[in-house]
Amino acid sequence: MSSYDALHRQCRTLENLFDAKLTSFSQLASAIGRPGNDVEADGAPSRCADLEMELEELLEKLEDNNAQLAALSSTPDALSPSMQRTVQRHQELCRDYARDLRRTRASAQAARDQANLLSGVRNDIQAYKSSAADSLLEERGRIDSSHRMTDDLIAQAYETRADFSRQRASLVGISSRMQGVIAQIPGINQVIGMIKSRRRRDAIIVGAIIGLCFVGLVSYMWS
Repeated sequence: MSSYDALHRQCRTLENLFDAKLTSFSQLASAIGRPGNDVEADGAPSRCADLEMELEELLEKLEDNNAQLAALSSTPDALSPSMQRTVQRHQELCRDYARDLRRTRASAQAARDQANLLSGVRNDIQAYKSSAADSLLEERGRIDSSHRMTDDLIAQAYETRADFSRQRASLVGISSRMQGVIAQIPGINQVIGMIKSRRRRDAIIVGAIIGLCFVGLVSYMWS
């Protein structure tokens, strides 16, 4: 009976431990599938893998203990009817735990796949937003550059107009001063006219002298 009692206690311990870890595994799988949960950031996949491995080891030990209990119960008159029922109960629990582990493992995998899909979609959306933002920033930079070039051209146009205005004012000033000088010197126009007349008279005299010299030269040559 001591072997039965030891195996029974081990089964109870393994069952309680398995049940607790299976509950944690199920809760973690639900947390992974919850919207908005960052799977990679909180380390959920790693904890899921560790719990799954521990549950498989516990289930393997539980199945081994149940196999030993089944071997004891196969011996005629080795166990009482109540012990036989206890052995059957351990075997039923072991089968239930194996089924629950398969179902929870499938749920956890589905939750991980869904979370990875959603994470991929969020990353794609974020990348698209980032790309769109970069494009908008580049376009804004080009617009700002165009505005600066336009402002520079306008400034140059204003400066050129100011230069023309200064030159025109300068020319007007020179013309005014010249007119003032002419007005201050009486008879300057007459003097200029006399100078021109004298130049014309001198030109006529020089032309007449040249003509006379030419006539005299020709007469000399024919005489």
